[in-house]
Amino acid sequence: MLIWEILRSAYRSLAANRLRTCLTMLGIIIGVASVVAMIGLGEGARINVENSVKSLGTNLLTVRPGMERRRHRRQGTVQTLTLKDAYAIQNVQGVANIAPEVTQSAQVKYLASNTNTRIVGTTQGYRTVRAVDVAAGAFITQSDISARRRIAVLGAEAASTLFGKMDPLGERIQIKGIGFTVTGVLEAKGDAGWFNPDDMIIIPVSTFQQAIYGIENVAFVSVQVEDGYPMEQAQEDIERLIRSRHRITGDKLDDFHVRSQVELLERMNEITGSFAILLVGIAAISLVVGGIGIMNIMLVSVRERTREIGIRKAVGARRQDILLQFLIEAVSVCILGGLVGIAVGYGIAAIIDNYADFKTVIPMYAIFLAVGTSASVGIIFGVWPAIEASRLDPVEALRYE
Repeated sequence: MLIWEILRSAYRSLAANRLRTCLTMLGIIIGVASVVAMIGLGEGARINVENSVKSLGTNLLTVRPGMERRRHRRQGTVQTLTLKDAYAIQNVQGVANIAPEVTQSAQVKYLASNTNTRIVGTTQGYRTVRAVDVAAGAFITQSDISARRRIAVLGAEAASTLFGKMDPLGERIQIKGIGFTVTGVLEAKGDAGWFNPDDMIIIPVSTFQQAIYGIENVAFVSVQVEDGYPMEQAQEDIERLIRSRHRITGDKLDDFHVRSQVELLERMNEITGSFAILLVGIAAISLVVGGIGIMNIMLVSVRERTREIGIRKAVGARRQDILLQFLIEAVSVCILGGLVGIAVGYGIAAIIDNYADFKTVIPMYAIFLAVGTSASVGIIFGVWPAIEASRLDPVEALRYE
């Protein structure tokens, strides 16, 4: 038989039992749609994480205090980083800017409005290191830090919560009962996922340490490395400097650690990648179930069409013609179901993207993967019924009732 005749025969067989064909495709449709939607979710999560990390600043290193050692176990945080450490890091070769940070949540009031938000004590370098823009007013300066002025720069969401559509510049707010004058408002950056950079209030680090919380240490130091300068070299130089300042010699454990933005991005991508693989693996179970359903239906079809197979063989159809016909039917069902599944998957991803406030991205490889997988399912689960059909004896097949 010519391949065109085999395709026409397969199509007629499928069209003759439309309801059964649709029900057979249902498992493949669900499986492919699930895989496409899960890939979209995973890829969207990866891009969200990548954008969130990049929004924190470029060429970024973070110096954090280490872990306290108790009874040969490391637990808790050693508060060893100081402002002097941060200012010393500024002099390391290749360092463009530094931003020491201390942060706590606190209740903030303005007249009848109040909110619980994140208070960040930092220096003027925060604006460059964290890539924030001032929408109105001015950012904190070195003179504000030296004079321990009680001024505040509001994130976009914090400003909206406290003042609504009012101009907050020059107004007085209460942070833990202490008065601060609003001198600036930041441009909105968008929710970063694990924290919201718009829901915060920035004050001079010296004011945070002395006037509000009475502490001397900083939580961490963000370091921006000059463009083109090797990140690894800057990291090694900073580690060497802090070890010297903290009098750590020989094999003694560091009471701090330095991490790069690249390491954070790689780690977050590993987490989101593993999560995406898990979701796709779960969704792929539907494809297996759909493949088993196709195999069962095709076996039933072989029994129902035994006389037809016998007649075809009697008029000259070869064994491979029968095998190819049933295999094409199985693959056709799977590919058609796969195409419908892709459309459904796209629809699910679009609904999530538009209504669930979660970005979904379906890459092109997902389409090829879906089509290839559905065709493979058709071949794998269609081989056995096709072989069974091709092995039928024409004489016995013609006698079959």
